Amino acid sequence: MLPRGRPRALGAATLLLLLLVVVGFFLFGRDPEYGLRAAATFDGDPNGSRNRSASGLQSLLPPKCEVSPPQLLHVAIVCAGYNSSREVITLVKSVLFYRKNPLHLHLVTDAVARNILETLFRTWMVPAVVIRFYDAGELKPVISWIPNTHYSGLYGLMKLVLPSVLPLSLARVIVLDTDVTFSSDIAELWTLFAHFSDKQVVGLVENQSDWYLGNLWKNHRPWPALGRGFNTGVILLWLDRLRQTGWEQMWTLMAKRQLLTLTATSLADQDIFNAVIKEHPELVHPLPCVWNVQLSDHTLAERCYLEAADLKVIHWNSPKKLRVKNKHAEFFRNLHLTFLGYDGKLLRRELFGCPNQLPPGAEQLQQALAQLDEEEPCFEFRQQQLTVHRVHITFLPHQPPPPRPHDVTLVAQLSMDRLQMLEALCRHWSGPMSLALYLTDAEAQQFLHFVETSPVLSARKDVAYHIVYREGPLYPVNQLRNVALAQALTPYVFLSDIDFLPAYSLYDYLRASIEQLELGSRRKAALVVPVFETLHYRFGFPNSKAELLTLLDAGSLHIFRYHEWPQGHAPTDYAHWREAQAPYHVQWAADYEPYVVVARDCPRYDPRFVGFGWNKVAHIIELDAQEYEFLVLPEAFSIHLPHAPSLDISRFRSSPTYRGCLQALKEEFHQDLSRRYGAAALKYLTALQQSQTRA
Repeated sequence: MLPRGRPRALGAATLLLLLLVVVGFFLFGRDPEYGLRAAATFDGDPNGSRNRSASGLQSLLPPKCEVSPPQLLHVAIVCAGYNSSREVITLVKSVLFYRKNPLHLHLVTDAVARNILETLFRTWMVPAVVIRFYDAGELKPVISWIPNTHYSGLYGLMKLVLPSVLPLSLARVIVLDTDVTFSSDIAELWTLFAHFSDKQVVGLVENQSDWYLGNLWKNHRPWPALGRGFNTGVILLWLDRLRQTGWEQMWTLMAKRQLLTLTATSLADQDIFNAVIKEHPELVHPLPCVWNVQLSDHTLAERCYLEAADLKVIHWNSPKKLRVKNKHAEFFRNLHLTFLGYDGKLLRRELFGCPNQLPPGAEQLQQALAQLDEEEPCFEFRQQQLTVHRVHITFLPHQPPPPRPHDVTLVAQLSMDRLQMLEALCRHWSGPMSLALYLTDAEAQQFLHFVETSPVLSARKDVAYHIVYREGPLYPVNQLRNVALAQALTPYVFLSDIDFLPAYSLYDYLRASIEQLELGSRRKAALVVPVFETLHYRFGFPNSKAELLTLLDAGSLHIFRYHEWPQGHAPTDYAHWREAQAPYHVQWAADYEPYVVVARDCPRYDPRFVGFGWNKVAHIIELDAQEYEFLVLPEAFSIHLPHAPSLDISRFRSSPTYRGCLQALKEEFHQDLSRRYGAAALKYLTALQQSQTRA
């Protein structure tokens, strides 16, 4: 809309206004509102469309690194466990979406969260973000003496010790709970440090419920607080001043004194912060309530805002989280869900005008991508091979299996269109699984809901799901396999695919076979599991080898891909398998791609093979080159279920260019084999040439 009282003709001022909007859109796409804000500043309103102060507007301007580097903002977060690791990613997305400053994230984590977040941030490769981890386990003795009934448990008290944990050189830090979501630039929050008096050391928003007023129910005895008290979901800590006040001794003495009459903290660190502030009110700087809009069931948060543009940070400070009953709950949920499903790769953008802020490896990656020829027929294959996918390991709570010397994990990968196969797989395989899922951010949330609402999947805690976020036109099948394989925790792995159902007894049979064959003493062994297929969507699964052979003879089952790709499994020697009573050796042959059980430290899959074709073949060649022996198990079997063909196999069948690119990858693979294994690799090249001649 044009401003009221202005002429509607497109004069010079209006044209310049539109130009500013367009330039703002293209240059500052990371903040869709930036162009409009800048235009509002130019258009005769020095305070902007919402009467911002001049200093506030200045903070919205793009940083000019070549003149004055933007201030590095420090943010501390306590994060422990699988669920909090998921929550913190949504928080970080919201911060990255609006930020225009470099960030240093100080993450206090347990071993689970650190493993997840180290992998995620390493593969996310966000420019101008530094990550430092602190071991929450080392902090537990400092606070474990404090009884706490809050659902956050011991970790809810760890913000108390941040001044003694964070580097002494660090003067100020923003401290955030994992369940907050930003809707503005975090630099605006940082500027509020400038409003602290000389004695103020902590900035907090007033509590927006009646909790600390007491009398919510009979015998309700909250910890002491100043008026309504303060909420610690968002904190500004002036660390060097806190240390000078003797903060550690102050909060420790206060907690011990209150625990003489109170049995425990109900709201974790928040109770102790408030008790200290009650006695030393000069320490607190009250923050505007829009910086911590608290969304509990009985909140008074609506007093904070008149419209959506007022909101700065929303805080799901209730065990119900997104299920809270709030006057504007639907709006808040939608705001949160926007970042939950937001494509994280879009946040890899560099800060405008700020050089040398790339994460480790990013510059070399950019150079490699820049050297690719977009006109080359196999460009998308080359590009996909160089793509670094964000990886979120153990996306859901996971209970690792107890250590057992002969245990085996089923390893597989899948995309959204194969999700329906998970329940059947869980019914067939009772052992641990490590599965890599290729999903978008939005699909990851659909998957989460799918598991939580499935009685079969939600009951299985020994299945580790690892999200590899989708990027690029081709399915990175071997990269996915490597992610799942790297996260397997048992000594052995069954390298399968998601569209195969193993025999009901296969898990127990494999463990017994590993023990009987003493695989530990013959490390380079691959146990072959014969595979079959059915064309029937409704199919009575055989309970034994005898039943399978009956179905095979009746034509209800077939050797897998026997008519389309016989060389893929012919070396398994199915005629021998029919009569076999003991494991037997088979020799490698060209294009052999059996499904095998191997030690967890086996060679990884070659990531150059993306899309359809030769991805397993190359892996089996690698096993043979390293002198693995292939042993076929006489009672093992797995059956492929019918499904619609993938996009990649459709492209392989219809596109000569696609097939030509696959051939180029094969040749490059053989060249690398020759470099690694010398003359011993000649047989693989000869076999490839002979198979091409026959074709």
